[in-house]
Amino acid sequence: MPSDRLLGFAQVDVFAETPYFGNPVAVVLDSEGVSDAAMARLARWTNLSETTFVRPPRHPEADYELRIFTPGGEIPFAGHPTLGSAHAWLEAGGRPRSSGALVQECRAGLVEVRRSGADLSFRAPALRRRGPLDDAHVHRIARGLCIDRARILAHSWVDNGPGWAAVRLASADEVLALEPDDQAMRDLMLGVVGPHPEGSPLRFEVRAFALPSGVREDPVTGSLQAGIAQWLIADGTAPRSYQAGQGARLRRRGVLTVRADGDDVWVGGRSVTCVRGTVRL
Repeated sequence: MPSDRLLGFAQVDVFAETPYFGNPVAVVLDSEGVSDAAMARLARWTNLSETTFVRPPRHPEADYELRIFTPGGEIPFAGHPTLGSAHAWLEAGGRPRSSGALVQECRAGLVEVRRSGADLSFRAPALRRRGPLDDAHVHRIARGLCIDRARILAHSWVDNGPGWAAVRLASADEVLALEPDDQAMRDLMLGVVGPHPEGSPLRFEVRAFALPSGVREDPVTGSLQAGIAQWLIADGTAPRSYQAGQGARLRRRGVLTVRADGDDVWVGGRSVTCVRGTVRL
């Protein structure tokens, strides 16, 4: 049961300059000693796509450790919680070991986060699984998305921890028009990407469906966008620098900036704190 211990708390909107148009993450600061059961209970209660817990680092190169929970349980890495937690930690007076960057320790390993003015970006972690999906998986996805298999132009694993697979459609409009079947999607961690018309400020539109984690559709998803960027840049579909949108079907206006730097891909954007206070744990 909850104790009388009050911990610093922030709710941060990520990948948005205007509050309440990005993807929120709940961040508990100074959470050393909080049990796994208590963390999972709070994540279920907030009912956000992720709730994070900042703890002292164990790795000598890290600035802090981050535990990341969905309503369905703990995951090793997620993008918007990484940036939102870094934003909250810095606002609370956190001092990185290195100027202009910080290092997060999480279950997926060490993740570097860069600061450039008001923007934060993370280095995309190496994909745990890549390459084409098998035919049965692609047909399951088509059934779940309620589209003909022929409309899936390309597909790949883009898994950097949560288990993402991704498919590409012909256009952003096709992506935005999707009406998935929840029952058929219940076991799929899936991203769908399609290009905007030439001349648009956004190069791609992305949607993320994550029922296994307890989230029907995630508004703006850094981990998925990172995996998609690694896939599309590597196969020549995407340029080495672009912006992608996500969340329009959920009345959000998420914007992510993707930039390849050598062999690394960086994914970032703006964050804004919407709630600050304490939480009882």
